[in-house]
Amino acid sequence: MNLKEIKNKVGKTLPKPIDDDLRFSVLVPLIEINGELNLVYEIRSESIRQPGEVSFPGGKIEENENPQYAAIRETCEELGINEENIEVLSEMDYATSKGGSFVHTFLGYIKNVDSAKINYSRDEVSELFFVPLSYFLETEPEKYYMNYYPKADDDFPYHMVNEGRNYNWGSIRYPVYFYKYKNYIIWGLTAKITYGFIKKIT
Repeated sequence: MNLKEIKNKVGKTLPKPIDDDLRFSVLVPLIEINGELNLVYEIRSESIRQPGEVSFPGGKIEENENPQYAAIRETCEELGINEENIEVLSEMDYATSKGGSFVHTFLGYIKNVDSAKINYSRDEVSELFFVPLSYFLETEPEKYYMNYYPKADDDFPYHMVNEGRNYNWGSIRYPVYFYKYKNYIIWGLTAKITYGFIKKIT
């Protein structure tokens, strides 16, 4: 392989995480209710991963799928709406989870849909709820920290590492955000994405 071939290969690609199998995409959906903008949240059904947790619509990016379309597709599947009901307003900052997942986030407006008549997928969603945007503009999230320490598998090749078992791997101090709204707790990555959005508009 020569330099020209390498340039042709890399020149056609867009930057993305090296761990491509850990890419996800979510939509941060706004909907108008009684003249006021609200954020739409899901409670995950008992039949899927992380049951009972609050999340935005979204999921894993499929092979050869761009992140924006993945967010739209997942939102349509989970909320039971059509693509024409979603206006993507902006791509927002990337988010990362403690497990190393790389999450693309998009701000979207749900239009021409009555919030009370959204026929969401019961397979993936047990409940929808709506939080006025004004709540987040007036409320700071609670912030706490989790500390994560490295632990290698038993067969880890320490002999290939400088200083071996004495190598200073460090640790990760990871911020965890919480919003309390009525009887709902919005926390973790969903709260982090919410807070990131609110910081952008204030």
